[in-house]
Amino acid sequence: MLTLLFDGLAYGMLLFVLSCGLAVTLGLMNFINLAHGAFAMAGGYVTVILTNRWGVPFLLTLPIAFIATAIAGVVLEKTLYARLYDKTALDQVLFSIGIVFMAVAGIDYVMGSQQQILNLPDFLRGRVTIFGVGIGVYRAFLILVCGALAVALQMVLARTRFGSRLRASVDDRRVARGVGIHVNTIFAVTFAVGSGLAGLGGALGAEILGLDPTFPLKFMVYFLIVVSVGGTSSMYGPLCASILLGVADVLGKYYVPSLGGFIIYIILVAVLVVRPQGLFARAN
Repeated sequence: MLTLLFDGLAYGMLLFVLSCGLAVTLGLMNFINLAHGAFAMAGGYVTVILTNRWGVPFLLTLPIAFIATAIAGVVLEKTLYARLYDKTALDQVLFSIGIVFMAVAGIDYVMGSQQQILNLPDFLRGRVTIFGVGIGVYRAFLILVCGALAVALQMVLARTRFGSRLRASVDDRRVARGVGIHVNTIFAVTFAVGSGLAGLGGALGAEILGLDPTFPLKFMVYFLIVVSVGGTSSMYGPLCASILLGVADVLGKYYVPSLGGFIIYIILVAVLVVRPQGLFARAN
């Protein structure tokens, strides 16, 4: 049981890193970016190519994946996404889902449709036993890294000048510009960080989740469920929702295999019936 709980915690923390960028763009920027998974896939492929083909150390590929996807996010934000900020939700959904299909087709053409295998370094492989509990080394690494990211993100958004300027820009762009806030720059940086976090999540998750051209489509629903269950008013909501869903998914697939794949959907429906705004969001 304890081993399963630990694996579920690691899976949940990974879901958080993959989803927190969407929580930022959807919750703070009010932009529905269903192409979030495409950035995660890009980060995963960056890490796989650098590690397996070029021999770059795995830990070094993680910041590279973040930077590469953040740069791609800036370019797309300036050229395409910025034009959709004032459009309807339907326009944003159709546009971003189009980006997803283009990314899937492009990766399938360039890299092929086969599953990519990530070669982890030896010190991140295997399991150790602590007080009779089998703990995967890489999963422990995920928990530490993702936990640190969660704390850092919440601190930046809640206690820095950038976070307050971002919230002001979202609430009223005209007033924000009037008091000297560079709204376009704030949005570009926010979108870049969200894209970079998705890329980092894809890099960290390539070994556990698998990586192929359909990655954005397979995990799009998971990202949306995390944001829906946790709410978007802070990072604590998606973090707690990710852990809840990760543990429930692992335990469900082990103890109730026939229903394991539906456990997270049952949780989603139950939460939306009781608290449509999410577990940790403030009621309107």
